[in-house]
Amino acid sequence: MIHVSFNLPDPGSAWLKTWDAARQGDPASITEMDLRYKYFGVNFELAVGDVEIVSRKRFVTLVDLALSLSGAVKRISSGDDAAFGFTENDEVIHLRRDGNLVAVSSSKHQVWAHVGREELVSEFLRFLQVAYSRLIEEVPGLSVNPVMQRISPE
Repeated sequence: MIHVSFNLPDPGSAWLKTWDAARQGDPASITEMDLRYKYFGVNFELAVGDVEIVSRKRFVTLVDLALSLSGAVKRISSGDDAAFGFTENDEVIHLRRDGNLVAVSSSKHQVWAHVGREELVSEFLRFLQVAYSRLIEEVPGLSVNPVMQRISPE
């Protein structure tokens, strides 16, 4: 079983300001660079079974993560290995095909686990749907931003 989730920062957190700042101006015209690296900080967690690959204490920028996971879904679905990293540090999560399974590992921690390829793809797509919906709910003008279209589940 794979679990991928995020939580918005707690009130008073400096990361919450990354959401407030995105509401200023025209969200439709926010550049990809700013969406990836400046706005929408969240706590992120990735676990496979009982193995915590990425701690829920990890802060990442949600759009950057979503775009990276979208790319990973495409690669895994086409039969390739994939990887994604984090703007905030040099950790890389590796996704290596192993038959109908995918080995999930971290470059920073000596942890790894296996999950079914279809389950991984399904969970990543569910995550993308939740992330997209939450971003649009919080900042409705993002729905017409061309960068957001790349993570839109539709």
